[in-house]
Amino acid sequence: MTKTASAPALPYSGRIDALDVARGLALATMAVYHFSWDLKWFGAVDWPVDSGLGWRIFAMAIAASFLFLVGVGQVLAHRSALRLDRALLRAGKIALAAAAISLATYFALAEQYVRFGILHAIAAGSLLALPALRAPLWLVGGLALAALALPSVVSLSFPGDAWLVWTGLIADPPLSVDYVPLLPWMAAILAGIVAGRLALASGLFAHLAAWTAQGPATRLAALAGRHSLLVYLVHQPILFGLVWTAATLGLTPDRTAETFVEQCVQSCTITGEEAACRATCSCTVEALRADGTWQALLARPEDPGLNDLLAERYRMCRLQAN
Repeated sequence: MTKTASAPALPYSGRIDALDVARGLALATMAVYHFSWDLKWFGAVDWPVDSGLGWRIFAMAIAASFLFLVGVGQVLAHRSALRLDRALLRAGKIALAAAAISLATYFALAEQYVRFGILHAIAAGSLLALPALRAPLWLVGGLALAALALPSVVSLSFPGDAWLVWTGLIADPPLSVDYVPLLPWMAAILAGIVAGRLALASGLFAHLAAWTAQGPATRLAALAGRHSLLVYLVHQPILFGLVWTAATLGLTPDRTAETFVEQCVQSCTITGEEAACRATCSCTVEALRADGTWQALLARPEDPGLNDLLAERYRMCRLQAN
């Protein structure tokens, strides 16, 4: 351990409820996003969770809040002395959890598995950020800005560049359901360190430490924040399992017809007007339902005979629409 005279001792010890509540709220928003993603995955909703701009901003804000709080937590954990042993132990636990997620998603999602997600970024970023705990604040702020800007000016592309996926600097990263590379996301950790060090110097943490969580919701958020890694690991399997169970039992809306119509319209409008295409595609679904072909087609989508019937119904409906 390396003692430093510049880091003042705090007039309190233990955890700060306000920061635990902040972590709990970040977990709650992440659960909302993941639950929405699960609903979309099983076709229960048609929200553009994986592509909509608003959803992407929501997901980025959630990741940034987690990483920012990592930086703040680093300041508190090492406020009196840099504890390399403690840092390595914590990062090692998170890295093991990250590896478990990569392995599980590899078997569940194949090529879209998590190569470098939020836990990978926390494990690596928290170690890389240790020098920033004692470096001049202007330098830490400058590094944060550089980390934020670098992916915009550096774009690498060469055969076999996938091994650099963790950097965030490759031009065409592989598809992944959770991708949080060190650049630009290291900027959020460094920003948290700047904010934490300013709060430490101003006495803000001492004021926050005087506040305790009150009420069931706030205490629950604080409890989740104190066990954030465990909550992160278990919440998505639980939510995914609940939606899967509901879909299996037929408790979720059947949106297969709506999905078919939208995909059909997209294909049709290449050569036709949207209004006529929508009428054609809706007519096709109704005709297939009327003669019982629709359910059979859902059960055996590769059946050549059923696909011939689908093509025939579509042709007839298109003639009527035109």
